[in-house]
Amino acid sequence: MKSSAKFDIVVYGATGFTGQLVAEYLATHYAGHDAPKWAMAGRSLDKLASVRDAVGASADIALIRADAGDPSSLQAMIEQTRSVVTTVGPYLLYGNDLVAACAASGTDYFDLCGEVPWMRRIIDAHQATAERSGARIMFSCGYDSLPFELGVFFCQEAAKKAMGAPVARVKGRVRAMKGTFSGGTAASGKAVFDAAAKDPSLLTLVRDPFALTPGFSGPKQPPGNRPVFDDDLQTWLTPFFMANINTRNVHRSNALMGFPYGRDFIYDEMQIAGPGEEGEARAKRIMAASNSLGSSAVPKPGEGPSKEERESGYYDLLFVGIAPDGRQVRASVKDDRDPGYGSTSKMIAECAICLLRDAPDVPAGIWTPGAAMQHRLIKRLVDHAGISFEVEK
Repeated sequence: MKSSAKFDIVVYGATGFTGQLVAEYLATHYAGHDAPKWAMAGRSLDKLASVRDAVGASADIALIRADAGDPSSLQAMIEQTRSVVTTVGPYLLYGNDLVAACAASGTDYFDLCGEVPWMRRIIDAHQATAERSGARIMFSCGYDSLPFELGVFFCQEAAKKAMGAPVARVKGRVRAMKGTFSGGTAASGKAVFDAAAKDPSLLTLVRDPFALTPGFSGPKQPPGNRPVFDDDLQTWLTPFFMANINTRNVHRSNALMGFPYGRDFIYDEMQIAGPGEEGEARAKRIMAASNSLGSSAVPKPGEGPSKEERESGYYDLLFVGIAPDGRQVRASVKDDRDPGYGSTSKMIAECAICLLRDAPDVPAGIWTPGAAMQHRLIKRLVDHAGISFEVEK
């Protein structure tokens, strides 16, 4: 960890839609004498100044010109800070030079990546470099995949208390969700699809539940690619469009922590549609509608919902841990902001604050944030970001 840097955190991409929300969150929640030293970075100093004014940040918040197409500007940025929070995606297109520079220089790094092939490439290329330099690199610090990664961790902790040991089977179920996924998420999905079209070997990686656990492959996982009836919950389920990234991060988290859930751990994610014939019909409708990820209705990168829409959004996630003897433990993760923007911006900001203040002892390397910071991150999200983690009866 760098100790002599000018800034604690630089928000890179602060003129983008999500980056602006991260800056606004820091300006609103971390002002005053105990605030971290943070700065805003992007391609245009004029636009950065406008954003600084718009979000109500102090006029002494520094502005840094940095451009993904100019590696020297990225290097100059990271030399000034202990950590970088980047919302500039798709990372497959715009993240390579930044994450490489952070890994080489010992600068901590946080992103919102949901691009499995890119993440695996970075792990293979820069894990050893980060370990040598002292950098802590953390992918997927937003809705993909933090509530799911921490939800499984929290459920397993509840299983240990209730049943004396973690369980080898956890079901992740989206009970309710309102809000738009971000334009960045859609652009990332398209970037991965385009890359796979050029290099079919990437399709194998995308389909592999253990794509992010180099050297380890566990048992066969549920496919989650069609509507099914869940006997434990007595409801119909439909595929959840983010499962292909979240499940990979959950398995990586298990591996990074030394397999506390076991090497035979099985985890899947699906969306609850409801019971009976009506639930079955709804499951099929949701599955058909999920193909709209590539439609023109999806926000473009830099666009997003209004403040009112963000604040009227929410999500309710259920995690069911099942022991071999059939006993169950259930836990939930909930937030009262839309997942793709309002909740995501809070989560990535708190990841950076948590590493800075609560978990400075996290070893160097490429991490999932939940595996790195565990209880400390849950506590910070509950205490500061309004996200709830509860064991259900």
